[in-house]
Amino acid sequence: MKLRLVYYVLAMTFAQVSFSQNTITEIDIEGNKRTTESFLKRLAYVKVGSNLDSTDIVSDVRRFRLLPSVASASFTTEKLANNTYKLTYKVVENFAIIPGLNVSQDVNEDLAYRLSLFDFNLFGQNQIVGGFYSRNVFDSYGVFWEAPNLFTRKWGIGLNYQNNVLQQPIFFEDERDVNYKFNARAFEFRVFYEHNFNNRFELGFNIANEDYDYLDGNLPSDIPEHLSLNRFSIIGEYEYNDITNEYQYVEGFRSVFTFNLTALAEGNTELLKNFFIGRNDFEYFKRIGAKGNWANRLRLGYATNDTTPFAPFALDNQLNLRGVGNVVDRGTASVVLNTEYRYTIYEKDWFAMQTNAFIDAGTWQDPGGELEDLVKGNNASLFTGLGLRFIHKRIFNAVFRIDYGISLGDKANNGVVFGIGQYF
Repeated sequence: MKLRLVYYVLAMTFAQVSFSQNTITEIDIEGNKRTTESFLKRLAYVKVGSNLDSTDIVSDVRRFRLLPSVASASFTTEKLANNTYKLTYKVVENFAIIPGLNVSQDVNEDLAYRLSLFDFNLFGQNQIVGGFYSRNVFDSYGVFWEAPNLFTRKWGIGLNYQNNVLQQPIFFEDERDVNYKFNARAFEFRVFYEHNFNNRFELGFNIANEDYDYLDGNLPSDIPEHLSLNRFSIIGEYEYNDITNEYQYVEGFRSVFTFNLTALAEGNTELLKNFFIGRNDFEYFKRIGAKGNWANRLRLGYATNDTTPFAPFALDNQLNLRGVGNVVDRGTASVVLNTEYRYTIYEKDWFAMQTNAFIDAGTWQDPGGELEDLVKGNNASLFTGLGLRFIHKRIFNAVFRIDYGISLGDKANNGVVFGIGQYF
């Protein structure tokens, strides 16, 4: 009799606990215009029938804010009957069809430019499709399509084709510089997997044909005028993302590791081998007050072709050190630290203007050198400067930036750097 009483009390207690759970019975999404409601609901962890958990809801809101099509997101809850609730996500959409124009100087100090057009919200599913044409001494172009959530909330694919033709300066130990015409035709396929809102993986392959043709300079006798390589590479990326965006403001930490591993190669493999190239970006952002934003990036790079002058890492205005110039040196390993303070000096409706003060520092390993080159003073550069940002808050990545950097070291370099999007 006592045992039956115990079972009865436990059963009634369980029933009361289950009944008292706050349950979501309706989910609505407001503010979406082009982004489909079905896509956002598929992306969210919270479903109809889920318990009301503010932690899960806030996680969904953060995930929405990371989408190219979403400028801002929030939520409200409404109590219905019998411990049931209606959950409403509210989003402010970005305009996601973005034309691009990037103007700079090429390695000959002539005009270089890049024209692009991308849709970051194809079919209302945040798929990316677009292409670019650039003129940087020679003509280049590329086409891209990515669908990170094509199959499920976690799985997607992407592919692209690029034909990049550039004038590549190559630097030798005896301080001779030689210019080559570099032509790379490459097809790439990737599989995307999003384990959760913080961890994302990519794995794929790249099939490329690369040619180097001598243009000018004092060419060493043991270096051929023409080099060619057919390459099949395994490529991958791992991203840990704990970033929160709110219009032009960013807060949190992100780490992005990318690699390229040559599996098969035919041609001038000794000079162009680059059998492994790895890079990791560590980024940290901190909001300071209502209008300030402190941004930091540490970039580490390493390649195994440490005996060839055809090194993969370039010292360049647009890549790492603002004011250093256009491809002024190359290395087979690099350490770069960028830090800047951004402050919004004007903001009204869709428009914002920021000013920024920055410090860029970097060092690299010479081709044929040792890792200890990274700590030698003659391979280090330090730049500082000021800049402006003109921001359209409701167009994805619509940031026009101007930076002026000056050298704090022995090198007398300085210069203006233009670009679309924040520098990092």
